[in-house]
Amino acid sequence: MKRIFFLIISFIVFCYLGISFWSIRKSYDSINYIPYNTFGVVLGTSKYLHGGGINAYFKYRIDAAYFLFHHKKIRYIIVSGDNREKNYNEPKMMKKELIKKGIPSHFIYEDFYGISTLHSIVRVHKVFHQKKFTIISQKFHNERAIFIGNCLGLDVIGFNAKSLTFDRKIQLREVFARIKALWDVFCFFY
Repeated sequence: MKRIFFLIISFIVFCYLGISFWSIRKSYDSINYIPYNTFGVVLGTSKYLHGGGINAYFKYRIDAAYFLFHHKKIRYIIVSGDNREKNYNEPKMMKKELIKKGIPSHFIYEDFYGISTLHSIVRVHKVFHQKKFTIISQKFHNERAIFIGNCLGLDVIGFNAKSLTFDRKIQLREVFARIKALWDVFCFFY
């Protein structure tokens, strides 16, 4: 029983740290070092928290996208997210906020079917015909997205939006998301 437990824990640690290590040279915190790409892709999240108030992850992703655009590190922005519920539309919310910041609407494309990180990455390639682009999200999310993109043969990098202090719930969710990412990539190829 201890051996099985050890193997499970080892696998989880391998998934988490392996994905971080895989993307270490493709994840950027500084505007000074990130290379130019024509397209930046903002990965979706809700604008509002379930209990009310603005979701800081949303705000920081919008700020990061604006920052890249303003510093001419990207030319176009794809806002990719979920819109499966009647009054819930992540791409529309993101586009609206970017326009409020002064980015003209003709530089922003909406992807309404980015229901997961995998879907967002695949759709940038299949729908928008891009093999090289910048992903915009928090570092932990970018690492997973870069891993997925690279496994699909795409040349992707990530610009790390500001993150919150350590959040146990988000980190636990990310552990399972990374295991799922490995599963998704394996299933995609086989």
